[in-house]
Amino acid sequence: MQKRKLGSEGLEVSALGLGCMGMSFAYGPAVEKNEMISLLRQAVDEGITFFDTAEVYGPYTNEELLGEAFAGYGDKVVVATKFGFKLDPSGKERWLGLDSSPANIKRVAEASLKRLKVEAIDLFYQHRVDPAVPIEEVAGAVAELIKEGKVKYFGLSEAGAETIRRAHAVQPVSAVQTEYSIWWRRPEEAVLPTVEELGIGFVPYSPLGRGFLTGKIGVDTKFDESDFRTKLPRFTAQALAANQELLDVLSELAKRKSASLSQIALAWLLARRPWIVPIPGTTKLARLQENNQAVQLELTPEDMAAIEEAASAVKILGERYPAELEKMTNI
Repeated sequence: MQKRKLGSEGLEVSALGLGCMGMSFAYGPAVEKNEMISLLRQAVDEGITFFDTAEVYGPYTNEELLGEAFAGYGDKVVVATKFGFKLDPSGKERWLGLDSSPANIKRVAEASLKRLKVEAIDLFYQHRVDPAVPIEEVAGAVAELIKEGKVKYFGLSEAGAETIRRAHAVQPVSAVQTEYSIWWRRPEEAVLPTVEELGIGFVPYSPLGRGFLTGKIGVDTKFDESDFRTKLPRFTAQALAANQELLDVLSELAKRKSASLSQIALAWLLARRPWIVPIPGTTKLARLQENNQAVQLELTPEDMAAIEEAASAVKILGERYPAELEKMTNI
C-alpha cells in the first residue's frame, strides 16, 4: 500500500484508510464483534494503517472494538478518534448536543485512551465545530494534550475555512475530515483551497456516497429501520432514481478501465491531490480488497477531464443531510 502524508507535523498513513463507524452502528445492526476484529486485523495485513473511529460511534463500542483488535499493534496502526458531543448518560439518546469545552476535551481524551488501549491518541479530531466555544480554546486544549504526550496530532471535522485558519494559528492542524465524493463536492469551494494553502491533509469520509457510488443501491433497496440512510434526503426513492444518471456516467469509464464503480470513485479522489486520504467503510473483506485496488488504478488527465465534463452535466437530487444535521456542520 502506498503512503501519504497528512499535514506538516509528520503524520504518515496508508493512501486509503478504513472508516469503522458502520461496524458498530448507523448502517443497520452492529456486526458481530469477533468478525470485525478479524476484519480489522486483515485490513492491516492488506496494507491499511489508518483507521477512523469516535467516542459517539456506538457510543463507545467502536473505540472499544478497535482497542481490542489492535492491542499490541503499537505503531503499526494510526487510529483517529473524535471529541465534541455531549453524550446522554442514560443512553436514551446518542447525544444531547455539542460540547467542545476544554474540560470535556480532556475528559474524552482520558476515556478514549483507555478504550483504545494506547498511551497516546494518534489523531484527535473535533467532531463538529461548537459555536459556544471559540476554536482557539479548542485548539489550545488539544495543544496541552499534545504537550502532555496524550495526543500526537490535531484534526478538525466538518470545519469551514475560517475556523481552520483560526485553529491552525494556535495548534497546527494535521488533517481536516469532511464528507467529499464525486456526488458531494462543496469542500472544493473553500475548504480544499484553504488546507492546500496551509499544508493540511484532507480526509474524505463517505467517499463512496454512503454506498450509492458502488452501484449496488437502487430504488428497490430496503434498509433496516436502524440504518440512518432512511433519514437522508439523497436516499429517497425519487433521489436514488434521479441520481442513477451519475452512475451511468461513471460506468462507461469503469468499463474502459476494467474497474468497479467503487474503484473509479476512490481513484478520482486519490488523483485530486497527493494529500487526500479517503476512508471508505466496509464490514466485508472482499469489499476492502476491492477498494484497496483503487490505489493502483491510474486515472489520466484525460480520464479526469472526461469525468469532470460528464459529472458537471448531472444535477444531483437531494441534500446530503436533513436540515437539523446539516446545521451542525461548519463548511
